[in-house]
Amino acid sequence: MKILPGKPYPLGATWDGLGVNFAIFSENATRVELCLFDTAESTKESMRIELPEYNNQVWHVYLKDIRPGQCYGYRMYGPYEPELGLRFNPNKLLADPYAKSIARDLKWNPALFGYTIGHKEKDLSFDERDSAPYAPLCAVVDESFTWGNDTRPNTPWHQTIIYEAHVRGMTIKHPEIPEHMRGTYPAVASDPIVRHLKSLGVTAIELMPIHHRVDNQNLVEAGLNNYWGYNTLSFFAPDLRYSHYKGATEAVREFKMMVRGLHAAGIEVILDVVYNHTAEGNHLGPTLSFRGIDNSGYYRAMLDKPRYYMDYTGCGNTLNMMHPRVLQMLMDSLRYWVQEMHVDGFRFDLASALARELFDVDKLSAFFDVIQQDPVISQVKLIAEPWDLGMGGYQVGNFPVLWTEWNGKYRDTVREFWRGDSGQVGQLATRLAGSSDLYAHNGRSPHASINFCTCHDGFTLKDLVSYNNKHNIANLEDNRDGESHNNSWNCGVEGVTADPDVLAVRLRQRRNFMATLMLSLGVPMISGGDEVGRTQMGNNNAYCQDNEISWTDWHLSETEHDFLSFVQRLAAIRKSHPVLQRRKFFKTQPGAGRAKDILWLRVDAKEMDVDDWKSSEMRQLAVLYDSAHTDEVDEDGNPVDGGTLLALFNAWWKDVTFLLPPHAGERYAKLLPTENKTWKLLLETTDLLGQGCWEINSEFKLAARSMALFELTEKER
Repeated sequence: MKILPGKPYPLGATWDGLGVNFAIFSENATRVELCLFDTAESTKESMRIELPEYNNQVWHVYLKDIRPGQCYGYRMYGPYEPELGLRFNPNKLLADPYAKSIARDLKWNPALFGYTIGHKEKDLSFDERDSAPYAPLCAVVDESFTWGNDTRPNTPWHQTIIYEAHVRGMTIKHPEIPEHMRGTYPAVASDPIVRHLKSLGVTAIELMPIHHRVDNQNLVEAGLNNYWGYNTLSFFAPDLRYSHYKGATEAVREFKMMVRGLHAAGIEVILDVVYNHTAEGNHLGPTLSFRGIDNSGYYRAMLDKPRYYMDYTGCGNTLNMMHPRVLQMLMDSLRYWVQEMHVDGFRFDLASALARELFDVDKLSAFFDVIQQDPVISQVKLIAEPWDLGMGGYQVGNFPVLWTEWNGKYRDTVREFWRGDSGQVGQLATRLAGSSDLYAHNGRSPHASINFCTCHDGFTLKDLVSYNNKHNIANLEDNRDGESHNNSWNCGVEGVTADPDVLAVRLRQRRNFMATLMLSLGVPMISGGDEVGRTQMGNNNAYCQDNEISWTDWHLSETEHDFLSFVQRLAAIRKSHPVLQRRKFFKTQPGAGRAKDILWLRVDAKEMDVDDWKSSEMRQLAVLYDSAHTDEVDEDGNPVDGGTLLALFNAWWKDVTFLLPPHAGERYAKLLPTENKTWKLLLETTDLLGQGCWEINSEFKLAARSMALFELTEKER
């Protein structure tokens, strides 16, 4: 085979129609071999090619006779001095960090480790076994694809509703999806799933990690796997497990088909990405890719003991975002998924870990700088999980402009309020109004808050109202794993029950949570399956449960059909009322020539005062969303008038009677044009649909632990 110098850019394996350019970064390697394999099943390379060129810390070669589908890996030579952070071992076949396809997953074997397991010196020892029979293999990809008239939906943030889902868990049991297609990328864009998402008003699906992952050895040995996928091996390759045809490069094509299909339905695709750590774990982990290519470049090492890693993730290692080549890899990966795979945004797992300069989370870090100035990535949806496990890692509200955040304070407040905790009314009001306390200080808008009551991590909505304690025995960790502080309430009985009174309260609580979510300013996120009563039987950390515990059951009881209808009705209400989709925060104080556009009222229809907000006993609140005095305009510059709404909240365990505003003599009474008006009940959480109209200044009895929503409408003549 004729070996040509090739080019140092782009990194990875790039087919140009005639041959393939291979380029790989390593600052400290002394020699690099490219290993070619005949098939994905081959246990030994058919050819080793020493890369002849080294420029700007990149080794490269060009091979004319190579075509898409070619399987390959690398062997890296250099010093093996773990005490200095150097872990080169040419006996270990390594995956290309820029591989666009992983053609074969690993098979766990002691040969995958750079040191000899059981040796008295542990990772200071040097293992000479060949890992090629067990290591992952990469594959060259033909990136051409017929996108046709694919158009990004570009849904404005204030109109966005997110649905968090798992490719396999969402589709594996759906009876309307052909059985051979379930659990795959094509299934996500299938007609039954698209119809369901559209019925919920969903504008964006947020897929849990689809970057190719590794199943932890301890899980595999226990008969489990890393189902959630937060254990990335390749930041460019879609996970082979979700491919329908399982060919060496089929996952790439099928992923693109999925995106194209979802875009055709007006649904954006957001990827949950895990750039904070990799699947190689701590210093005792396997040598699969980054560790063997350039350990000291890719990972954050302890300054005084570079043998060990800084671990801000709880997963053994943290990627070194202070190294320019690692930052480049992150940005190259993001641009690849946007430009080549057409995704619409990203949710960054443990994003605080990415922003750490030395030890502290730095809002001026290089990570933020490169994204802020990038003409591609700065224009897509960016969502941070604004915390990590290190000191000072909880950064809700502190990410810069361009970023939205999973709002953990929203989740906690809503849970505590509906559980009946004292002193939560003020916090609830702040969360309903878009969490301006967190996001207004640096010029961000309400959409900076991604509102959620539940997500993949923790109880499902049904379990949130059914369990006081976690039940994670199936994870085989003696119930030690998972969060113990859940702000949940089982409504009187732990777990499964046939008690009709308990079941009625649980159903009402589920409606309360969903209604609160859809009536809050910001971006609502539904955790996949909550709308159909998905349960994990009390497991709040089902990361390793690729089975009935995690999968969505689409065979719905009558109760769950009704609950789904309730959620669909909520979505329709949100979509038809622009006052719930504001771009700007509410004006909570009147100004010159303007009135308040939101009012916080007591049960007697009087405005809340300072003492009311401070009350630890108050568990009721009325919120009047006044669209008549909004200054918002639509894309064409026309005033937005989407109806005036009144929401009543009662987290007390007794019924409460509200006076429906306005109340004669109060100073806001003149703000509402009340002549020939009535309050039309849109829904209440004790009644699936709600019905009837109530006169201005009339009384409305709101049941215990429930809420109701009214719209100010014309009286029928």
